[in-house]
Amino acid sequence: MDSSPLPSSRREFIAATLGASALGSTLASSARAAEAAHPAMPPDLPRDLTAHRADLGTLWPDVQRLADANTYSHAWTSGRFRTFPEFQAAAREQLLEVLQYRPEPVDPAAQLIERVDCGDYVREKITFATTPALRVPAYVLVPKGLRRPAPAIVDLHSHGGMFLFGKEKVIDFGANHPSMTAYHETNYAGRPTATALVRRGYVVITIDAFMFGERRAVPDAGLAAGWNRAKYSLDDVKSLNALCRARESTLVKGLTFAGATWPGIVFWDDRRTIDYLVSRPDVDPGRIGCQGVSMGGYRALFLSALDPRIRAGCVVGFMSTVRSMIKAHLDTHSWVHFMPALHRHLDWPDVAALAAPRALLVLQCARDGLFPAAGMKESVDQITALYRAAGADAQFAGRFHDVPHSFTRPMQEEAFAWFERHLG
Repeated sequence: MDSSPLPSSRREFIAATLGASALGSTLASSARAAEAAHPAMPPDLPRDLTAHRADLGTLWPDVQRLADANTYSHAWTSGRFRTFPEFQAAAREQLLEVLQYRPEPVDPAAQLIERVDCGDYVREKITFATTPALRVPAYVLVPKGLRRPAPAIVDLHSHGGMFLFGKEKVIDFGANHPSMTAYHETNYAGRPTATALVRRGYVVITIDAFMFGERRAVPDAGLAAGWNRAKYSLDDVKSLNALCRARESTLVKGLTFAGATWPGIVFWDDRRTIDYLVSRPDVDPGRIGCQGVSMGGYRALFLSALDPRIRAGCVVGFMSTVRSMIKAHLDTHSWVHFMPALHRHLDWPDVAALAAPRALLVLQCARDGLFPAAGMKESVDQITALYRAAGADAQFAGRFHDVPHSFTRPMQEEAFAWFERHLG
């Protein structure tokens, strides 16, 4: 599940503590007191105070009108493109422009940190370069006994409001940090997917996304706890994670002043991960897939769209039309999911269509509170139509599982069968 915002204002604190009715009474009393204290102040213009049950309150209708007037300039349905490949080329270029992050190309120059024999596979910890200035930590899981280059999966970790860990979210180390044991159970039905995939014969890589795991932010208030997560208690993880969560908006502000975007960095690093994979002699460069749940699904969506080397993608627990989310599904999502100006040009189903005719599977959680049910269904219908327009009907599948936001074992089995079909 994505980040759970903490009360950030006195009003939110009162609401959380006293409840909405008590807050309403408190505000009404304050308004009467202010009226008595400032009788000469000119009255405000009248305003309809109907309760909208919207994240933006009384501003929701204004924002919704802006969204409804938007025509998605680079969508296939805009009618401006003669062919589907022409649409894809223009839309992909527009997407890259919005991301505002295209560093100079660089050789991965991987460095091996450690290699661990895990019985039926080997776990390597590496770092590799994604830009001239940045190196990314990763785990690579390699099946033993490979006799020829194997298919590979980029396993993209989720958000879940957990910043202290990243790549560890999809790996079973045998002895896991207690916070990860609980995380695996809630989000992956107790079976971290990277470990499950390597045992099915795939080379699997997972990296820390920017702001997670060994790339997390440590504010001054958290320095006393040190850096080594193996020494953190559950209480340490809880308190340090809260400090990180409070820095999401700060990160976005800093990157804005730096001329970059958070999703731009995340997606760039994910694409450069493929650069590293294809440099390995044990990986078949023609059989690479990606998957992820929640924020990992978001990353899988954009990695499939942006990089033609992804032959099969699986997006789990992350798909909707965005207009349907404006009323009551803004605060359920992290800052990393918001790209300035993207949605003047493309909706998420349009982004998904950039993967056609390559294989794409979207697994929806029917009881997912992070997205509106109507938006989830509409998105699958739209992607189906877009794949049909690309002449690739059989290469897309959208399925609903009657579960809350998670990557259950039946969903995992469906994803693994998808990879077997398209990468095997």
